[in-house]
Formats: sequence, structure tokens, C-alpha cells
Amino acid sequence: MTVSASVWDLDDGTELLAVDDRVVLPVGQLGAVLLLIEVSAQIEAGQLGALDELERIAGPGSRAALGGGGIWSYLQRRRLAVTDAAALVGAVRDPAAVNALLARVGLEAVRARADDLGVRDTALLDEIRSERGPDDAPAPSVGSTRELAQLTALLAQGQVVGSAVSSRVLGWLSLGVDLSFVAAPLGLDPVSHRRTDHDLQLVNAVGSDRGVRSELGVLRGPRGGVAYAVTMTFDDLTLERRLRVLAAARAVGVDLLARVR
Repeated sequence: MTVSASVWDLDDGTELLAVDDRVVLPVGQLGAVLLLIEVSAQIEAGQLGALDELERIAGPGSRAALGGGGIWSYLQRRRLAVTDAAALVGAVRDPAAVNALLARVGLEAVRARADDLGVRDTALLDEIRSERGPDDAPAPSVGSTRELAQLTALLAQGQVVGSAVSSRVLGWLSLGVDLSFVAAPLGLDPVSHRRTDHDLQLVNAVGSDRGVRSELGVLRGPRGGVAYAVTMTFDDLTLERRLRVLAAARAVGVDLLARVR
């Protein structure tokens, strides 16, 4: 198992934890956060309409999405507004929504935005695919936990492109329902935690792939707030190995909870 982690104090900007935080690892779908930033920036600049419609470009049998994940592929509507698709990405890392948004704004624009933000080690490499061939990127995205945690902190502080862009992205991410990794011990309702609950407020995103679990987030409590990113890669040959990874992530979550509460 490979572990990388980075935690930063939101109040004074100090680094609280660094475990191989500069190592670049696969991070599942977390590169879609960069996509959401570009979508939000284009909406703010008037280049993209919030209610512009996107068409689902992948269906059953297509290499370019699905794999049983997400929600949109199970809905009757083949067209959704840009902001609806972004909400699905934030909520369930919906592969069809990721691919539709990526087709609209373009991978080069996402990469250029990351470069403008000074993000060097974290990248969205490809659309989401149910299968990856020899000519495809080996993973949908890669990143270092240091960059992911710092980017999350900047979002929380309204400093990614601007406050309106940052706030919109945080709004989409606040819909996230995956509390299976670092956020597991926080006791929050997976489908309803946008408001403060027992003095805790969480915004997070989780990336998942075979042998990969990664999470970034902002956790606030009565004693302060932290921005964090944790990635674990592992040999996913048995359920026991996967459960050990999840237990290790929960231990990090317990430490974060103690820090803010």
C-alpha cells in the first residue's frame, strides 16, 4: 500500500501533516475538480451559459463512460443543463456528466486553467472510460496530495480565479455523497450535509478506481478548519486488503475530527 497525505490549517496556513505529499499518484476521478473549476470560470466569463444544454454522449456499450457508475445514464433525459451536469459530477462523480462537460469545454482548456493556477503535478488526463486500452491514458487523472490540499484550501478561501468561481465549485462539491473514505468517521448524513451538523461542515470529493482511493476536502468545526487530501494505492486482490485501506483512511478522519472539534 502506498500512502500520500497532506493537511493544512485554514486559519494560519500551516502544514499540519505531510506524508509523501509530493508524490504523483493516480487519483481516480479527482481531476474532475479541475474540470469544474474551468466550467465555473467559463460561466463567470460569459463563455458558457449555465443553462446551456449538454447531450449525453455515451450509452450502454460505449467505451467512453458508464461502467455502471453515476446517475445520468439511468435517467430518461439525454440532455441536461451545464449546471445540472456539474451538480452530478460534484455529487456522484457521474461519468456521463464528466464526459459531456469535458466535450463542451475541452481538455486543453482544463489543462491551461490548471497551468494558470500553478497546478503542475495534478491533471485530468482523459475522459472517463469503462475500459482503458493501450492508446488511452492509464488513469483518468493523477495528482499529488500537496497540490490537491492546497487547491482545496484556495477554493475555501475564494481564491481560485475569484470568489464567485470558487463558491460555485464548492457548491457543486458540497453535494458529494461519498463518505466512505476519510470522511467516514464524521457521522454525517451522506445525502444531506450541506449545512452545519453538530458544529461540523464538510465539503469533499472522492476518487475511486481499482486499487486507488483518493479524497480531498475542507472540514470545519468549532476549533478551526483544515484542508486535506489523502491518496492510497493498493493491491486490490482481496476484500481484506481493501478494508485495511479504508480503516487507515478512517484513522486519518478521526485525527482531523479531533483537530477541528
